[in-house]
Amino acid sequence: MLKQLFSLTALALVLSVGTATTTQAQTKTKSDDEKTKTKDAEMTTKTKVADDGKMKVKGEAADGSKMKATTKPRKGADMKNMQMSEAAPAAGAGVMVGGAMMTPDKDIVDNAVGSSEHTTLVAAVKAGGLVETLKGAGPFTVFAPTNAAFEKLPAGTVNTLVMPENKQKLTTILTYHVVPGRLMAADLKDGQTLTTVEGEMLTVHRKGDMVMLHDAKGGMANVTIPNVVSSNGVTHVIDTVLMPTK
Repeated sequence: MLKQLFSLTALALVLSVGTATTTQAQTKTKSDDEKTKTKDAEMTTKTKVADDGKMKVKGEAADGSKMKATTKPRKGADMKNMQMSEAAPAAGAGVMVGGAMMTPDKDIVDNAVGSSEHTTLVAAVKAGGLVETLKGAGPFTVFAPTNAAFEKLPAGTVNTLVMPENKQKLTTILTYHVVPGRLMAADLKDGQTLTTVEGEMLTVHRKGDMVMLHDAKGGMANVTIPNVVSSNGVTHVIDTVLMPTK
């Protein structure tokens, strides 16, 4: 069990890093009770767990660079009593957002609910009646403003928008953050225009790995966490609320 635990832990680490930093590369994984091999377009990683729980990780990137690491298990009663949760995703892949692991087995809404940095967005989605839409088959690309992004709006704006009489305005703003299809960060090119579900356009600006979005009113949002993959699309965390002209 200890060997299985550390093999899965290593695999989860590799997949988590791959999800956060790569794009649409296909990942292939082979594993047994002692060894795990993970290969994608960026890196091939081999993991071996010894009988005492010691884990060795070797990796070789596409450019020929190599890495090697060795870890030892922590000792104590907490390790003896540790068990794998049956509810954990089989692949263990995910991206950490707002203190919670966003995993591909959950839909966009269920992932967002776990983030402590997106409580305002989740409340707005509920008030706008968009929960069922964003839990649908999709796929959708969602640009998700953080709580801090909403706090940049003029005082009282959020409280006003979530009132029942302003539902249409709220829905207009929220759907301006959604684009049909699954667009990973690598798909977003400098100067590209995106047609939102709301109907108006967003313009992509890119400097290296930094992706920015220019809205219809001249505002600019930075993508702070890209490629948060869900079962029905992908979310990119942004630091500013995007505003349509309507």
